[in-house]
Amino acid sequence: MAQSSTAARISTVAGTWFPVVVLVAGAIAVMVPAPFRTLGPAVNYLLALIMLGMGMTLRGTDFTVVVRRPWALVIGVVAQYVIMPSLGLALALLLQLPPALLVGVVLVGSAPGGTASNVMVYLAKGDTALSVAMTTVSTLLAPVLTPLLVLLLAGSYLPVDATGLFVSIVQIVIAPIVVGLLLRRFAPGLVERLLPWMPLVSVVGITLVVLAVVAGSAGAILSTGLLVALVVVLHNVCGLGLGYLAARLVGMDEATRRAVSIEVGMQNSGLAAGLARTHFTPESALPGALFSVWHNVSGSLLASFWSRRPARVGREDAAAPAGRS
Repeated sequence: MAQSSTAARISTVAGTWFPVVVLVAGAIAVMVPAPFRTLGPAVNYLLALIMLGMGMTLRGTDFTVVVRRPWALVIGVVAQYVIMPSLGLALALLLQLPPALLVGVVLVGSAPGGTASNVMVYLAKGDTALSVAMTTVSTLLAPVLTPLLVLLLAGSYLPVDATGLFVSIVQIVIAPIVVGLLLRRFAPGLVERLLPWMPLVSVVGITLVVLAVVAGSAGAILSTGLLVALVVVLHNVCGLGLGYLAARLVGMDEATRRAVSIEVGMQNSGLAAGLARTHFTPESALPGALFSVWHNVSGSLLASFWSRRPARVGREDAAAPAGRS
């Protein structure tokens, strides 16, 4: 019990300082890239570890939203997979990014929901149950939708191996989630001991991914970083705004709007960076790396703003999402 309490306190501190940690890590990787380039081959394994943690945190109650409120879930997931990919392509074309960077931006937009979004929604007094369901469903749909969207939107600018993307997403995302679910089913005692540490594991894992990807793209950051950073900020901020607007237009309540906004705007950009690094070029991973840094900052700021403004929250949202970061 004492060990579990200690783990929970450490994980809480790590989660609180996560945006700062990622910002500092990104800055260090730009200034001194050489030591962190050796982390490159480990990126996909780190992402798989984070997905394993996600699988271990999933409970049957996470899927009750599918039955109770399918309309809200469908609207949220459709908004995510329509708004972010098309917005990413539009911004990349508007600001005339080269093909390698364009495909990286489209990959970010076509990725599933970010693993930190559930905590951000909870802090924002949003609909946490819907947020968890959206992240889970968008992640399970990613092996099909992510390669398809990248092929359709970026295939005319750069060759896209949709089959290779599918296989990579299954290996990095789906297989670890399934293993996590099996561990929860057949080794619940082990999972309960590990869960308090999973937010810390996620923070460390994402930080190492940022170090590796930013270090691998350090040269590109110094030459085109400001332009890509502008695209990343606009992509994220417009995604947050359009997600909120989409939920409002279909008559969702304030708590649900906040959940959809954050779920649409926050992407699994670490996955996008890993896929870009594997299937395209180190330069293609740059948008994902910068998005990983920025969306945790913007998400924290938005959650802080909304946390001081009450919103109607359903009964499912009475507790924080366990074990997530």
